[in-house]
Amino acid sequence: MKDKTIDYVLRATWQAVSRMYNEEAAKYGATMATGFVLLSIDKDKGTPSTTLGPKMGMEATSLTRTLKSMEEKGLIIRKRNPFDGRGVLIYLTDLGKEKRELSKNTVLKFNETIKQHVSQEKLKHFMEVSDAINELIQDKNIFNQTDLINDETNH
Repeated sequence: MKDKTIDYVLRATWQAVSRMYNEEAAKYGATMATGFVLLSIDKDKGTPSTTLGPKMGMEATSLTRTLKSMEEKGLIIRKRNPFDGRGVLIYLTDLGKEKRELSKNTVLKFNETIKQHVSQEKLKHFMEVSDAINELIQDKNIFNQTDLINDETNH
């Protein structure tokens, strides 16, 4: 079998994790995205809706759909931001706080299970490699204009 590319391993692993979380969330009539939003909202002070998308790496349209669904299920409420009349703060309802705790326990169980099966040293290396990949992407050091120009002039 050929060597797998780094992006293939990342994608396949994330798809497996995502599928696992969605299967678990489905038992409670939720989705992984819902759980992620519940965990991203400050349970005491609420969270500005504009910071949720970037915080979660979620597109605005997907987030809007998810928030609408969560509001319909009674998990969140939206209130005008008292400090910025144009903005909206998202707050968890009592049901939302209850489901947030469920999501938190699910994530902690996943983490604990991985820690039981993967050494601390390997996890440290995994985090370092992940940080390096994110940094390279953030700094646009993988596909940048000078590389493209050099490639075109060399061919």
